[in-house]
Amino acid sequence: MNISLASERPTVPPLEHGQAMPAHEFASANLVKQRGKTMQIELRKLDEIKPYENNPRVNDDAVEAVAKSIKEFGFRQPIVVDTNGVIICGHSRLKAAQKLNLQQVPVHVARDLSPEQVKALRIADNKTNELSEWNYELLPLELSELQEMNFDLSLLGFDSSELEKLLNGDALTEGLTDPDGVPETPEEPVSKRGEIYQLGNHRLMCGDSTNISDVKALMSGNIADLLLQDPPYNVAYEGENNMTIQNDDMNDSEFLKFLTDAFRNAVEVMKPGASFYLFHSDIEGLNFRSACKSAGLHLRECLVWVKDTLVLGRQDYHYRHEPILYGWKDGAAHSWYSDRKQTTILEFARPKKSELHPTMKSVEMLIYLIKNSSKNGDAVTDLFGGSGSTLIAAEQTGRKAFLMELDEKYCDVIRKRWAEFVHGEGCQWAAHSSMIQKIENIN
Repeated sequence: MNISLASERPTVPPLEHGQAMPAHEFASANLVKQRGKTMQIELRKLDEIKPYENNPRVNDDAVEAVAKSIKEFGFRQPIVVDTNGVIICGHSRLKAAQKLNLQQVPVHVARDLSPEQVKALRIADNKTNELSEWNYELLPLELSELQEMNFDLSLLGFDSSELEKLLNGDALTEGLTDPDGVPETPEEPVSKRGEIYQLGNHRLMCGDSTNISDVKALMSGNIADLLLQDPPYNVAYEGENNMTIQNDDMNDSEFLKFLTDAFRNAVEVMKPGASFYLFHSDIEGLNFRSACKSAGLHLRECLVWVKDTLVLGRQDYHYRHEPILYGWKDGAAHSWYSDRKQTTILEFARPKKSELHPTMKSVEMLIYLIKNSSKNGDAVTDLFGGSGSTLIAAEQTGRKAFLMELDEKYCDVIRKRWAEFVHGEGCQWAAHSSMIQKIENIN
């Protein structure tokens, strides 16, 4: 009986049920020698193939993609079973065959493996597949060529957001103002505590990052794929225009509690495995690390932002760097979307207008971090919004930003900065960033 797929071509040559054939006659295989014998492949009915009841691999999410692949390309890999017909390799392929209502599939019986080898191969087959990785310079080129051939890229197993990132990963949404440009702070703010604003695909709340009710109201049921934030450094920092930062001058125990509360709230709305980047001061490094540990943020590395110019201060040695704590929330593997050539040194210029906010970050640098640890359409959360640089970076990279900012004046700055970036200077910024909700009974 032929195995017919939607393409109306047989997957393997016609065979009688149970008849074995040399691998060189099977459409997908070359002549393979195993222990001096030619590997044999036969056709079996699906009900003669038994899943391994203790299969440690969760594969439900892969079935649809595997079924599409079989439908397009044919059944190119046999299912491997033991002498009792129990699957060693190929659980996803069996489920895909069932989904496609196939009657028979090619099977290889591993008769020469011992029971311990059978058990080990089930694990090794999956684990060794994880050890390979994409070359992100060549993969987009291959995808682009397939796209030019009018091939349906959805058959490759990537979702639409992954394909968009791979095909347009370096394309940034251009704004109508300088990405690092920041409006001046108002004398009397329009924004008020407890208000939540919609800025395109993004949300901003004038609220308290240490208040879990505020954080949940900001997220509105959304889960953060990435945490990227710049908490107060507790150094009583003052900018060139006498601009200060709230919660930036506490005693040691107060500051540790402040950070721990904020980080715990962030963990509450992060997905398992979500990465985080936390800018901080070396002087308060112990408190930041302690707060991460208490909150359940798994610290992995410390990155260093090396600036092009020094920052004048009261120290003997003027700072030209800022450390960044990097890691992820426990509970799942973290996502990494870059190559393996990145280092812990980040060399980006300081924003030229950083005097308008005491500790402004380069949008270019934030874009770099966002691209490394999230994909198009992901939710990026920043519970210390400051001047809104995270939001601008999210706007340029197609992410959805969720920002919290306690200071009403800086909420005005964020709203105006985004509105002018998207709609141009002189626009009615308050109308473009309108309030969508007000939380009452704010302390």
